[in-house]
Formats: sequence, C-alpha cells, structure tokens
Amino acid sequence: MQKTSPALSQLFDPVRDDLVRVEREFARHVESHVELIPQIGRYIQQSGGKRVRPAVLLMAARLCGYTGDRAVLYASVVEFIHTATLVHDDMIDGSDWRRGQMAVHSRWGNDVTVLLGDYLYIKSMALALTLDMLHVIRLLCDVTLRMIEGELYQLTKNGDVDISEEEHLEIIRRKTAYLFGGCAEIGGMLGDASPEQRAALREYGFNLGIAFQLVDDVLDLTGDQHVLGKPVASDLREGKVTLPILYLLGRSKNGIADVVREIVRERAMSAEQWQQLSKELVEQGAIDYAVCKAESFADRARKPLDAFPPSAERDALLALPDYVLSRDR
Repeated sequence: MQKTSPALSQLFDPVRDDLVRVEREFARHVESHVELIPQIGRYIQQSGGKRVRPAVLLMAARLCGYTGDRAVLYASVVEFIHTATLVHDDMIDGSDWRRGQMAVHSRWGNDVTVLLGDYLYIKSMALALTLDMLHVIRLLCDVTLRMIEGELYQLTKNGDVDISEEEHLEIIRRKTAYLFGGCAEIGGMLGDASPEQRAALREYGFNLGIAFQLVDDVLDLTGDQHVLGKPVASDLREGKVTLPILYLLGRSKNGIADVVREIVRERAMSAEQWQQLSKELVEQGAIDYAVCKAESFADRARKPLDAFPPSAERDALLALPDYVLSRDR
C-alpha cells in the first residue's frame, strides 16, 4: 500500500526453480482421461496467481535446511487445496470473475465446478499420501477442515451488516490464516526445525495470512478494477461486510449505514451509492484503520522469525510482509 518492497519474484528467487516445478506438478496431476479436467486445470493456471502459499512452504523448508523433492510435492498439495477452495468459493459467493477471466462456475456451470473442487481436494490428499509423513497429512487435513468451516461460518454471516470485527477476523483465520500457517510449519517439519521453531513458523504464516486477507479487504474497495480482475466492491455486492465497512458502520454518518444495508439487501450498487460510500470510507478513516490493522499483523508475523539465525531465507521471509502490504492485486 504505502510501503514499497521487492517484487515477489525477487523475494523468492532462491526457490524460483522449485516454483516452476510446482507448476509442472500441478499440470501433470490434473491430467485425466476425462478431458474436461485438464482443460479446466489449464484454464485455471493461465489466470496466473501469486503462488505465495507454496513459496512460503518452499522458503521455510530452505530456512530449516531442507532442499529435497518433498518440499515441491507438498507445495503442489497446498496449491491443489487452495485452488479447490477458490473454485468452490467463487461459486458459493456468486463471483463471476477471477483474476480477469470468467470464474470456473461461470464458464462450466455449478455442477462441473462442485465436482472439480472435490476432485482437487481428493487429488491433494492422494498426492500427500505418496510420502510416508502422517504428521504432515494430519496437519493438511486439519487446515482443510478449518477452511471449510470458515466458508460455512461466512455463509451464516453473509448479508449480516451487524457482524462484529471479531467475527470477521474469525472468518479470516479459518479461510486464510490457517493455510498460510500450515505452509510455513510444513517447511519446518521437512527440515531440522525444533518444536519451538516449528511453532514460530506457524505463527509467522498465521499472522501473514491475516495481513494478506485484510489487504484484500482494502483492495476490494480501493483497487483498480482492471488490475484486480473483478469489479470494485465485489465483496459488498455479494453481501460480505469486510473490515473497512465495519469500521465505517461504527461511525455511521450521512445515512451511510442505510446505503450499505440497501447494497447488501439488493446485491447491487449504483454509481451514486459507490460515490457516496467511497467518499465516506476515506473521510471517516475506514481505509486507514484497515491498513493499520494489516500492518499490525504484518509486524506480528516478523517477530517469530527471531527464533532463526540470520540467512538469505530469513531475510526473504522477513521482507514478505512488506510485499503483502504493498501489493495492488
């Protein structure tokens, strides 16, 4: 946001080749005699994506002294889980666009999307089971269950303009933070991390994930539609009240609460409503509040890395929160 940081490709230059291998593994494991599966897999891959989660796993493994092939496999597993979540979430939320192209459910329909998401989830666990590391599989299952619980919890709060900040943060923890934390911890499991260092990595990833999602909350309301690849204020149009809107509602002036309630009720927003809402978000400090929250969690992410000696990998992980805060998509 207001901070500057190296590009993600620079931060993770030491694991660039491994990230390329993760892409290849993804493509290889969506191959099927049912042509529709690799067709959609290629469609998803061409939309890009930051690959932050697998990169965190790979760099955490390097930090803990591991450079073998297992890191690439588990990074691929994480990408399968994340992708399954995305295709299901877009369908549930009614999001027609993802990264500048039609969402999977918009192009192929809900029936295909449900089954594809199921396929990706099962494929992720099948991949994980090719290695005899039951403790990692338990962690992956726990993270995946928390993510599904988070989606269900969010559904119970969808359209609720009286949702509390703590309830919103709990959704973020389950839908986003636990997977980030799991990625970092798996890196420690693969290396020679002590129990304390594994806990530190988990804490790092967990807080990084919250910061990541809070930045998403802000970008949804302040980003460029062409850069985001979806309409501005998509969350509110889908009935999801995020942190900047929550802060604004707590300081409601000029009838803005009524405007928000109407948008959520109608699942639509006029140009006039957006003009009024965006003006109030800035003037009431709602955007600044959410940015400060994101910065606070980014700071919390850095502190646990004191458990590790100085290294290039530690420097990259320390710089990643700045990238998260400065990104524009």
